[in-house]
Formats: sequence, C-alpha cells, structure tokens
Amino acid sequence: MSNRKKKSSRERWGLGESILTFIPGNSTYNSMRSRNARHGVLFILPLIIGFLVFMARPLVQSFIMSLCDVKMQVGSGFSMTFNGLTNYRYAFTVDPYFNQRLVEEVGRMAINSIATIVMSFVIAVILNQDFKGRTLARAIFFLPVILASGVLPGIESQNEFYNMMQGISEEIANSSGVNLSAALQDLLAVSGMGSGVFDILFQMIDAIYDIVMASGIQIIVFLSGLSAISPSLYEAADVEGCTAWEAFWKITFPMVSPLLLVNMIYTIIDFFMKNDNRVMERINEVMYSQFRFGESSAMSWIYFGVALLFIGISTVIISKGVQHYED
Repeated sequence: MSNRKKKSSRERWGLGESILTFIPGNSTYNSMRSRNARHGVLFILPLIIGFLVFMARPLVQSFIMSLCDVKMQVGSGFSMTFNGLTNYRYAFTVDPYFNQRLVEEVGRMAINSIATIVMSFVIAVILNQDFKGRTLARAIFFLPVILASGVLPGIESQNEFYNMMQGISEEIANSSGVNLSAALQDLLAVSGMGSGVFDILFQMIDAIYDIVMASGIQIIVFLSGLSAISPSLYEAADVEGCTAWEAFWKITFPMVSPLLLVNMIYTIIDFFMKNDNRVMERINEVMYSQFRFGESSAMSWIYFGVALLFIGISTVIISKGVQHYED
C-alpha cells in the first residue's frame, strides 16, 4: 500500500509542486524531494548563467535567420528579409544531401547509442568487482574520454604519418582479397538467419571503435551508481538463497535504472555533436562554402528538433522502467 501511495504522489507532482519547491513555509518545500531539487538547481546554476550570458542571444539570432533571406553586404555585415518557412522547405525538398544524411545519421545514432549504453553498463559492472589492479583498469577505460576530447581527433586527421599508416592498412586489407566481415555476413545469410538483425549487429561491430571512445563518461556514471548500492542488500539476498543472476536483476539493475536515462540523454547529445557527423558537415558546407546563412540556420534548427525528439522518446521509454526507492 505504501508503494502505491508513493507512486500516486509522484504522479501528482506537477507545476504547482514545482513552484512550491522554491517557496519556504509549506510542506512541499520541506520534503526530501524538494531539497534534492533545490540542490540540483544550485548545481547547474553556473551552466544556466553561462547559457543566458553567452548562448541565449546567438540562439535567438539563429532562429530569426532561419526565417529570413540573409544577404551579405560589403561593409555593413548582412541584411535579413523575412521569408517565412522558405528555408525549411529548401532543407527538406531542395537540398540534395540534407535529408539523406539526416536519415543515415539518425539510424546510426539509434544503433550506436544502444550499443554504448549496453557496453558501458557491462564494463561498469565488471570494474565494480573487487580485483587487483581495479584502479588501473578504471583509468584505462577512462582514456577514451581524453582521446575523444576533440583535440586528438583533429591531430589524427592532420597527421601525415597517421594518414599514411591508415592508407597502408587499407591497402593490405584490400590486397588480401578476404573481407571477414562481409564473408561472415554472406555465410549467415545463406544459413537462413534474419538478415536485418545481423545487419544491425555488424554495424555495431564495424563501429566498435566509436562505441568504445564514446563510453568513458557513461562508465563513470554507472560506476557511481553501483558504488552507492549498500552491500547489505547483497548479503541479505545471499542469506535468502538468491543467486548472483537473480541479485543482478532484483538489486543491481533496479538500483541503477535511474542512471540509464541520464546516460542515454548524454549519449544522444554527444552523438549529435560529434566531429564526424555528416549532417553537421553538410550544415557547415552550406554556411561557409555556399554562404547560405538562412538555409544553414534552418537545417541547424531541424537537426536540433530531431535531437530533442529522440531525447523525448528515450525519456518516455526509459522512464517506464525506472524504479524509485525514496522521495
């Protein structure tokens, strides 16, 4: 009965309770959930201030440009003439590459995001075990965060030796005449297994480098949640005769489930902001090569809307499986 009461009170938490959270002198203000909410707001307050000071104005300006025909003028910057949704129609119906790349990147994002979450969770569970060299192993798995910081990928792309070695490796692979991945796919196709499932599986395998490079932060987040689980829960489960597999699904996974949503949102945002994103490359090409600032702004807002849509869908789906143990 108490769980039902907690669930119903959680469902009734709306705008009124959110406002009362910051107004002293009421029962909602003194609740644990309100205190946690205020602490969370204080934690992100520097980000909010930075956004309002440095990013709010460019954001509004880009939205205005997406609704205007922007023309460069020598000596006076640029002029804008309102043209409604013309730039958005250009992005969807005229540009020959935007729609195609958007669909490809969204599909790649969906596959890589799920693979990243699964892989980071499995690695976090392993690293949470007590074994020799655990600290070193954790440091090694955090290295991809440093390697993917944006500096080293740029060095890789501009490094002549790196490019030469990559070219040699591709030539060796091509000259051997054997493509193991393609051969295995053909073998599975002949065996009668579902080709769609294996296409997704092999896409994950081909993207294993990107998945590993993108999993460092998620591993740390999962590790923080796993470390917060009280050992007494596992001791009680062991006394009751619970197996390790049952303890994982009854204790570990439910206790860490709130972090699935955090990591999924972070993974989606991180993917949409990657340097090798072909949609971003197209937007930059339209802006800096063709000087079509209105059209590129419209493409950016479409891309932003797609990212928000996938974050919303992920939030709805994952929230249904999230379990809360305290208010």
